[in-house]
Amino acid sequence: MSTRTAGAASGPWRNWAGNVTSRPVREARPASAEELAAEIRRAAEDGLRVKTVGTGHSFTAIAATDGVLVRPDLLTGVRGIDRAAMTVTVESGTPLKRLNVALAREGLSLTNMGDIMEQTVAGATSTGTHGTGRGSASIAAQIRALELVTADGTLMTCSPEENPEVFAAARIGLGALGVVTALTFAVEPVFLLTAREEPMRFDRVLAEFDELHAENEHFEFYWFPHTDNCNTKRNNRSAGPAAPLGRFGGWFEDEFLSNGVFGAACALGRAVPPAIPGIARVSSRALSARTYTDIPYKVFTSPRRVRFLEMEYALPREAATAALRELKAMVEGSPLKVSFPVEVRTAPADDIALSTASGRETAYVAVHLYRGTPHQAYFTAVERIMTAHGGRPHWGKVHTRDAAHLAEAYPRFGEFTALRDRLDPDRRFGNDYLRRVLGD
Repeated sequence: MSTRTAGAASGPWRNWAGNVTSRPVREARPASAEELAAEIRRAAEDGLRVKTVGTGHSFTAIAATDGVLVRPDLLTGVRGIDRAAMTVTVESGTPLKRLNVALAREGLSLTNMGDIMEQTVAGATSTGTHGTGRGSASIAAQIRALELVTADGTLMTCSPEENPEVFAAARIGLGALGVVTALTFAVEPVFLLTAREEPMRFDRVLAEFDELHAENEHFEFYWFPHTDNCNTKRNNRSAGPAAPLGRFGGWFEDEFLSNGVFGAACALGRAVPPAIPGIARVSSRALSARTYTDIPYKVFTSPRRVRFLEMEYALPREAATAALRELKAMVEGSPLKVSFPVEVRTAPADDIALSTASGRETAYVAVHLYRGTPHQAYFTAVERIMTAHGGRPHWGKVHTRDAAHLAEAYPRFGEFTALRDRLDPDRRFGNDYLRRVLGD
């Protein structure tokens, strides 16, 4: 075994938010699917479990391991673009940022994406990362084929035609079915999006929520707790011309206000919680209306440098406004002080077994707290509201649900766990988190 692919762990591994730590026995950096398969077989011989970590942007312990930690930073790059099929095949450790830039250079784009692009393609899809869209779904829903190494070291190719039952589940596989080594995504010719951002009152957004969703390709909004203020975002395709944010304007709003000033405000709020409602009133009025037109990844994504913890629930879309009214009433009727806005997005139904949007039109409600702020009281109260409305937790964000609950929430849960029993009977890819959410 080359020293390039395996070695003693250099110390504990921590996720981006700093709330999850694990101590692997060793780390591996395979440069090919074959090296990865050899590493999995070696782990089996040593009686060790295996987990792959991307950039650590999950807030759960989904990637934590006490065995072999696989780092995919040598499994990167575009394998090929098929212009006839309009697909791109990419190595699993490739960051979304690199994929987006590479596609734009080729005059191509993904149809939809989340609001950050730091994650690896496999990490983002395996946990169900999504943006917002009336007709376009999560990043995983754009997968047309994938390749994974299973627990016995077999390299398996999956698509609607080849191993279709694995394809149906492994697009959002939670790292439980094998280690993904490559993904093939549908792409389209690069297009322009016009972004329209506009402040709006909470009651108006909720009253017009169905209309705003129906009239816009991509609609989302942020509500600032302790206020009646929201910031709405509408992204729609445009014939052009491109009119990107000016360098200073973009820096001022996206870096100085949204990261610099906001980070300082969060730090002040953590030190002096009674100041938070006043800070919220000021910060919710600081962002003004703006319109700009640019290529998709420059509109969909933005830098997030202020570290936080996040919980997100996927609700049946028709339940969203009632749940949000309850959430607002709960915050206002409690001693909680919440410095981060609540984010609301939507997705169409999809056909992936453990997708949060599996089989139903979905609205997402995400709550955040600044890193280091006690989160249990707020998140527990939010979770109680969301589960009462049939919510499904995001696999990569803080939640307390277990397999018994999730088996009721997902009609195809048994299909996934039966496939896991077949592909990983010894739980080579297991950990404490998967034991909780999938059972033994």
